[in-house]
Amino acid sequence: MATVTLKGNPFTTCGDLPAVGSAAPAFTLTGADLGDLTSADVAGKRVVLNIFPSVDTPTCATSVRKFNEKAASLDNVVVICVSADLPFAMARFCGAEGLDNVKVGSVFRSGFGEDFGVTFADGPLKGLLSRSVVVLDTDGKVLHTEQVAETADEPDYEAALNAL
Repeated sequence: MATVTLKGNPFTTCGDLPAVGSAAPAFTLTGADLGDLTSADVAGKRVVLNIFPSVDTPTCATSVRKFNEKAASLDNVVVICVSADLPFAMARFCGAEGLDNVKVGSVFRSGFGEDFGVTFADGPLKGLLSRSVVVLDTDGKVLHTEQVAETADEPDYEAALNAL
């Protein structure tokens, strides 16, 4: 279990992020079209998993915007924004913002949060996902992880992108 804070108040996640150098867990998310978005769908691409509690919060929305901007110039990279939000909400946000360089993946019917160790186990956000970034190579091996210590803070975008 990892301990993170929300405005200085500590709480825990259900586990730990996968180790750098390990194979990432296989995943199935629900995409904006309500179809499955799986790790097999992005095989052969470098992947940035931008994981967060909800796109309806300022920091989460900012991370989606920033990764969308940065993804535009990357070759063979897919950025998947992962949260417990329903696919409708994530698609609505990206559509309203004109964000088309990221994919959205909802965990509302998957075990992604438990498999990646990022589901909040307690606290006010229990059941949502801890703000984290996981970067994978073309074979699904973990190149970089970050679990943001203070949930209200943004991730280190440059560290994630430099790992690619």
